[in-house]
Amino acid sequence: MNERQLLCTFTDKNYVISTLRSIIETYVILYSKIFIYENEDDKQEFLCTYNIGGVIRPKAYLPNTISMHRKKQSNTLYTINALNVLIKEYNNGVLDINYIIDWDLYQNYAIIVTDGEIRKIKIKFREIFFIKERDGNSFN
Repeated sequence: MNERQLLCTFTDKNYVISTLRSIIETYVILYSKIFIYENEDDKQEFLCTYNIGGVIRPKAYLPNTISMHRKKQSNTLYTINALNVLIKEYNNGVLDINYIIDWDLYQNYAIIVTDGEIRKIKIKFREIFFIKERDGNSFN
């Protein structure tokens, strides 16, 4: 089975195009799609999510990029660290890997941990950027 990883690159609204270029130049993008979301509380912050597979060309992520997971039913993006914090919040401070999160409470959210604090970002889907395939990845 081909391994894949969901990445999320945070960017400023004014730099979405240059961020898309950097993503395409850096990674092998599966499905030739990048999903673009807007932070509903900070209209300047955008999130670009995409699946990569195989070997990452550089041995490090692009700046402002993290590995994420996604619950399709609720369109929730989250990191494992954030999931652990959520479980502790709901389970009296106890981390129980069998605890079930009500993902409907986090419909259209990105949940991450930064500087030790959980951050719950209400997101709005903006568009799908389709990558044209010509001799590998190229910019649309």
